[in-house]
Amino acid sequence: MGRVTERRRVIRIRDGVVSTRPDTLVAEEPLEIRLGGKPLAITMRTPGDDFALAAGFLVSEGVLARADELTHIVYCAGATDSEAGGANTYNVVDVRLADGVPVPDITLERNVYTTSSCGLCGKASLDAVRTRTRWPLDTGPDTPVRIEPATLAALPDRLRAAQRVFERTGGLHAAALFTADGELLDIREDVGRHNAVDKIIGRALQEGRLPLSSSVLMVSGRASFELAQKAVMAGIPVLAAVSAPSSLAVDLATETGLTLIGFLRGSSMTVYAGAHRLAVDGAAG
Repeated sequence: MGRVTERRRVIRIRDGVVSTRPDTLVAEEPLEIRLGGKPLAITMRTPGDDFALAAGFLVSEGVLARADELTHIVYCAGATDSEAGGANTYNVVDVRLADGVPVPDITLERNVYTTSSCGLCGKASLDAVRTRTRWPLDTGPDTPVRIEPATLAALPDRLRAAQRVFERTGGLHAAALFTADGELLDIREDVGRHNAVDKIIGRALQEGRLPLSSSVLMVSGRASFELAQKAVMAGIPVLAAVSAPSSLAVDLATETGLTLIGFLRGSSMTVYAGAHRLAVDGAAG
């Protein structure tokens, strides 16, 4: 199976001194996701947690919402590497749905290509991306999730401390799932932040933990529309990011009741939507 990291020899120049040394790089390989034997999507990802990645992707696409809707996920033996003597590259997975679960129309127009930089691409229209979730967020004033700003402020450091591969490569994004009290539940790393989120959601689906209605999703980098959509589709009420959200992410958060927080750095943060979940005076306004 593909490795999370690879070693390469590099030339380093520092203070005018030239040296040759091995360097650790994060691995990036394509993963083809098939549904019932038919190609559905290709994503560039860091190998590992591939089954969770595929399951999480299908949650984001509105295909899956419960563990019993998924029969199994397997690697396809047909993907081989000629340089490795025909060995399986483990870069193709096939997802089988349970009987009675609607299968989306898989056409050339519907096929999705994702990359580590842009995430979900190729949608015919914005409306097609705004998939209706089966786990609507609680938007009332008596929401069960209330989180202290001090708890939020501690999440970036906890996320970074748990990033084991990032410490060796400096080239990975991460997504972490926390309780409203700041307890770390799960963390995944990947060259694409959207993949890291899919791995989080996919593991929750496989373990029968959806919806994640009492959780906080913390991501490295920015909060794109796609990440907001993934949070909503998994029933996650709070999405926090260390960088800025996009305008579409804010629009989606406002429409669905998602609490969206950006620029979470130190004790500072900006709340773009869903302030009713913050335990501070006047937050609801």
